[in-house]
Amino acid sequence: MALIDLSKKEVHCKIVYYGPGRCGKTTNLLYIYNTMSDKARGKMLTIETKGDRTLFFDLLPISLGKVNGFDIRIQLYTVPGQSIYAATRKLVLKGVDGIVFVADSLKVRKAKNVESLSDLNANLQEYNKTLKDIPMVLQFNKRDLISTPIPTLTLPEMQQDLNKDNFWPTFEASATKGTGVFETLKEISKKTVRYVAEKHLSVPHR
Repeated sequence: MALIDLSKKEVHCKIVYYGPGRCGKTTNLLYIYNTMSDKARGKMLTIETKGDRTLFFDLLPISLGKVNGFDIRIQLYTVPGQSIYAATRKLVLKGVDGIVFVADSLKVRKAKNVESLSDLNANLQEYNKTLKDIPMVLQFNKRDLISTPIPTLTLPEMQQDLNKDNFWPTFEASATKGTGVFETLKEISKKTVRYVAEKHLSVPHR
């Protein structure tokens, strides 16, 4: 759940980037961090793992402003996607306020996308939540590869695998180029802040 600092009049919302290994979670966060000004971002902490990385940093996008007199800060996390880090993934989800599920557009990663979404749901259930209880958006990453010889999934295929009923907003992206990165962040930030405000700051549901 969001951390509320009454003395500083700040609310810290936790957003986790989740998805299979090497799907582009870390690349998303690095692009955001490197693009934002020093005034809008905090320090970035990197915890190295073998073959993958978990990152954390907090930032205060100017556009978020105040809600009921509280400054809204967004803390972004990634989780390592490899199977040996299952316990880490579950731990990082503790207290999550919003989720970006990053799916890999490569055809060879099709099964890993589905497996990771199922893993996410199972981990949330450990905290008595489901996928539809938490604000979430889907990012279909590596869309720049569709114009290359590398076999990629079509958008309808990815929707069928991960979002059959179109419950979640989806964004096409190329995290290496920055395409769709801030669009994804803007949407999940908006949904998360609304969720936290309604839950903790006595803002009426709309």
